[in-house]
Amino acid sequence: MSDSTESGPLAALSAAEVSVWLDDLSRELLSGGELEKLITEKNVVGVTTNPTIFASALSKGDRYNEQLRRLSDTGSSIDDAVFALTTDDVRDGCDVLGPVYERTGGIDGRVSLEVDPRLAQDADATAALARKLWETVDRPNLFIKIPATRKGLAAITAVIAEGISVNVTLIFSLERYRDVMDAYQSGLEQAQAAGRDLADIHSVASFFVSRVDSEVDRRLNAIGTNEAQVLKGKAAVANARLAYQAHEQALVEPRWQRLTAAGARVQRPLWASTGVKNPDYPDTMYVSELVIAGTVNTMPATTLAAFADHGTLPAHAPTAEDFAAAGAHLESLQSVGVDFTDVTDTLEHEGLGKFEDSWSQLGESVQRKMHAAPGKPHHDSESRDGESESADLLATYLNDHFAGATGGLELFRRAAAARTDSQQAAALADLARQVEEDRDELARIMNDLGVSTSQPKAALGWLAEKAGRLKPNGHLLSRSPRSDVVEAESMLVGVLGKAACWRTLRALADSDDRLSKKTLDTLLERAEQQSATLEELCSEAVARTVLPRSARTR
Repeated sequence: MSDSTESGPLAALSAAEVSVWLDDLSRELLSGGELEKLITEKNVVGVTTNPTIFASALSKGDRYNEQLRRLSDTGSSIDDAVFALTTDDVRDGCDVLGPVYERTGGIDGRVSLEVDPRLAQDADATAALARKLWETVDRPNLFIKIPATRKGLAAITAVIAEGISVNVTLIFSLERYRDVMDAYQSGLEQAQAAGRDLADIHSVASFFVSRVDSEVDRRLNAIGTNEAQVLKGKAAVANARLAYQAHEQALVEPRWQRLTAAGARVQRPLWASTGVKNPDYPDTMYVSELVIAGTVNTMPATTLAAFADHGTLPAHAPTAEDFAAAGAHLESLQSVGVDFTDVTDTLEHEGLGKFEDSWSQLGESVQRKMHAAPGKPHHDSESRDGESESADLLATYLNDHFAGATGGLELFRRAAAARTDSQQAAALADLARQVEEDRDELARIMNDLGVSTSQPKAALGWLAEKAGRLKPNGHLLSRSPRSDVVEAESMLVGVLGKAACWRTLRALADSDDRLSKKTLDTLLERAEQQSATLEELCSEAVARTVLPRSARTR
């Protein structure tokens, strides 16, 4: 299949007037010419960033090292160093996308840079940092990303009024989205009163998608009824479609009509968090199901590649019947016991927390690289050989654990799906989420240590878990009465092994500045909590299936 701009799924998506943006940016992507290639060959017309993306970028390669050494030599603080690194990358990204910006009249060719998420509950501080970022990057195709918290709404209005273009991020609920549209229009009205040209002000509203299904599906699994199970995997698209309906409704209101007559630009809906997290769902569903003209879809690199390879477009854009069905679906969720308002409140809180954690990790990575002692020359070949051997052993050790984590994740997911007890299923689903986060954290640690993850080993870990289902327990193709016990024991052994890995790395952290003691302490504490939960589940399973009936009733 051709990936050129003339043909292929991404070209068809662009022809359907959906702007294809990449949710990734790194110095490797910029310096290696990969971003230009994505623009010319994959129809990419914009880029979004966040703290997680920058933390990941810093762990890849050595393109940041020289700048970090200079910053360290001049006595820069960690926050100043983070500011310098991120604004430099975004400025370079803006320059690469400059021709797209010119060609589209400022609609696309955009790069988004987020304010420090730790300021999300301080409107004045958020607005002040937005101004500083805008002035430092000094490119007209910049978007400043501001989270749509209640405090963030005031900051959005303030900076829009000053002529700063904004990507409003972390939107989950329809109510908050309506508040965002109101904040944008309020900012435009103030800008107009100040005599600004409204045509120079742009905005997108980033409505998060996949996380909605993750949270709703978790709650549906906990409910456990057949009625609940058939509702899985549909809430995210329904919520997004209703958001677009709210967008359309706002455009016909007299307030917006007055602004558009004065030259105001439409605040386009942007579908964010479009990577599919559940492997049981099609890997392009949050692109294919949200093909609506005049919207933006910002995709992680894996989703972009998947859609380029096998993405499909629907026969038509959502209709009035589709919007009605979306509303009915949310009502059905309520009827089975899913409080959707609580879902979106939870997601906003967790999303902001994840951004803050990623910002802290970014700062820790910068600190380690800035303060790392320069390498001492080795004149003794035996010493060099010894260090090389130690590095190889560490790489093998970590890859073995990474492969085990991959297989273990499959086991946790399977066990959660198989449990009929709703409380046990919910507990295992939450553990599966934690195990996935732990595996991703191990990958980041390996990157910090310069250790590549071995995909063949990871695949073998996955296959080993699949093969483990065929162990002779009397039921090769179905679950035996002892399956719950065997699974719980296997998961417990895996978590204990993971805890041992964290302890090993924690010991290394005393002499290796690339490792964060705080992060490893947190991971170790969580592994101990996971062990306690699994021990309880194991005891319950033994009581149900192994102990004599008389022993269970004593």
